[in-house]
Amino acid sequence: MATTKRSTNRPPVEALVAGDRDLMRALMKDALQEVLEAEMTELLGASPNERTETRSGYRAGYYGRGLVTRIGKLELRVPRDRHGEFSTALFERYARSEKALVAALAEMYVQGVSTRKVKAITEELCGHSFSASAISAINKGLDATLAKFAHRPLEEAYPYLIVDARYEKVRESGVIRSQAVLIAIGINWEGHRQVLAVELANRESQSSWKEFLLGLKKRGLSGVEFVASDDHAGLKKAIGEVLPEAAWQRCYVHFLRNALDYLPRKADDDCLQELRWMYDRRDLQEAQRDLAAWITKWQGKYPKLVDWVEGNIAETLTFYRLPRAHHKHLKSTNMLERLNEEIKRRTRIVRIFPNEAACLRLVRALCSETHETWLEDSRYLNMALLAEQKKEFLRAAA
Repeated sequence: MATTKRSTNRPPVEALVAGDRDLMRALMKDALQEVLEAEMTELLGASPNERTETRSGYRAGYYGRGLVTRIGKLELRVPRDRHGEFSTALFERYARSEKALVAALAEMYVQGVSTRKVKAITEELCGHSFSASAISAINKGLDATLAKFAHRPLEEAYPYLIVDARYEKVRESGVIRSQAVLIAIGINWEGHRQVLAVELANRESQSSWKEFLLGLKKRGLSGVEFVASDDHAGLKKAIGEVLPEAAWQRCYVHFLRNALDYLPRKADDDCLQELRWMYDRRDLQEAQRDLAAWITKWQGKYPKLVDWVEGNIAETLTFYRLPRAHHKHLKSTNMLERLNEEIKRRTRIVRIFPNEAACLRLVRALCSETHETWLEDSRYLNMALLAEQKKEFLRAAA
């Protein structure tokens, strides 16, 4: 029986859906409505019209509630129970970052920045245009919530710390400048990731990074044993000053990118691929043995690269002192890079922020959303492995 080949010109389902905003809104609305119904069922211990011995109450109709999203305003039906006990975190958590995005766009509109485009976007998102007083009301509630998130005390130890920066364009006194967004992620002894800090700086420098890290310590940051970052000179010095007790890991991904500067354009691809394999070895001894073989193989062909690698690669091998199961998560800053990509996906809608407050508001809202998701996820790392490794080290030292 002959089979019919699928047309290669047909767009994937995802592309069809993404291109139809009405369909996207309908799908999103259905999904969120199901979440609300499931939360009510969990509270009452029974589905609608279901008789169970575990039922703890009864439904009492619905009330309407609008939710602003990037694909338009959704009108949802929120279930009620007879005793008024039902509440949902759905709106607060999901809407926080959406409100920050809308506020940034609306503020641009009010200030006359790209008015035609911004007005169209905000009206599509919210169904109406904005006044300065409306924006002020949105920001007032957001800023209070985000300030608590940004300045909360850090009351537990974070043995692992990952820090990085990205840049956003901000308008200041009519001039567009790039602002550094400094972000820190910590992993606690329960193995959960948390966004610890999000701050703006005029640029990445030793002083700005030092102030950022000192701010973390003032809020209670303690117990840091290992820090991963890129090789920014100012950041590296700041880590050494503020967290001298912590081992430093230079992100191996950034290291391999830097290696391209020491290779001719038409270099042998096998050279860098073999260097990358050093980071998949079982332990430091195995990596050093293979590194020696790599140096011998490529010294004659690429002496500039080999000399640079010999002088710098040790900074990228610090992760080998950690439990092997932790290597892939901490030999780079990829964990934070993924968060930065999500931030970029959302902030590029704004393109140029009208002021620093609008920029920080949106980025913190996005980070807060991610932070809460991580807290509910299963543990990211098994930190018992690190605790056992430390015990073995102490026994050996004794």
